Amino acid sequence: MRVLVADQTSDKLLERLRGGGLEVDYRPGIPREELLKVVEGYEILVVRSRTKVDKEVIDRGARLKIVARYGVGLDNIAVDYAIKRGIAVINAPNAPTRSAAELTLGLMIALARRIPILDREVKAGGWPKGKYVGRELYGKKLGVVGFGRIGRTVAQYARALGMEVVASDVIDVSAEAAKIGARQVPLERLLAESDVVSLHVPLTPSTYRLMDDDRLSLLKDGAMLINTSRGEVVDIDALAKHIDRLWGVALDVLPEEPPRSEKLLKLLSHEKVIVTPHVGSETYEAYDRLAEELALNILEAVKRI
Repeated sequence: MRVLVADQTSDKLLERLRGGGLEVDYRPGIPREELLKVVEGYEILVVRSRTKVDKEVIDRGARLKIVARYGVGLDNIAVDYAIKRGIAVINAPNAPTRSAAELTLGLMIALARRIPILDREVKAGGWPKGKYVGRELYGKKLGVVGFGRIGRTVAQYARALGMEVVASDVIDVSAEAAKIGARQVPLERLLAESDVVSLHVPLTPSTYRLMDDDRLSLLKDGAMLINTSRGEVVDIDALAKHIDRLWGVALDVLPEEPPRSEKLLKLLSHEKVIVTPHVGSETYEAYDRLAEELALNILEAVKRI
């Protein structure tokens, strides 16, 4: 079987797939126009978040049997349509958990202590000692929205820092929360009570702009908001209205990646905003785990074809 890897991945993934007897073409960054021309020649397509596997790509891929996501989220893949066409959709849900959770924790600390602002001023020749007084996380309440693998791991890290943790989810996660000393509460209560809110939900019709003006209005003055899930979960226009009254916002994901619109760039330039370029799973350790997990899942799926 022929495999097209359309985005940058670990060499270990390529090695494992070739070692499993698959013919692999590695073309990271392939333009969409070229992808549409060549995808018909492959049974397996491997992508990350950059490549959109929509109805058009699937229709062009007449021989496709497997679409594999090098990561967790599947919102860039027309999953229902692919399944309807008899195509297996595979991801690696476990591998990035620790890396994404550690990034979330790092952003939380960076917000609390104003680390990026201090760094910029010192490098510019200043010495802002006493100018930006930070906050401790110990004893603060963290609200985790979405209590899946990453959300639970973030909660565990936060508990180790002495934070109180509450969780919100569309399913009953009270037992899982209790195991780490957390509580499940309704979303509106979580938003109103938390000192820090961290988003860990998939992008679905129900989570699109989950954090709209009404829900952002529930946040306390001086609260922190962190989004390492999907950019479209936060209404950017509404966030711009509330940014001045919040302690700070950290975004690893954006509704437009890379950002180009004037209003988004204006928000990102605000001194209370920390932004990183969708790097939750970008550690060497996560890359290795992704390669192992995804290769195993692909090779298992090939056996069933």
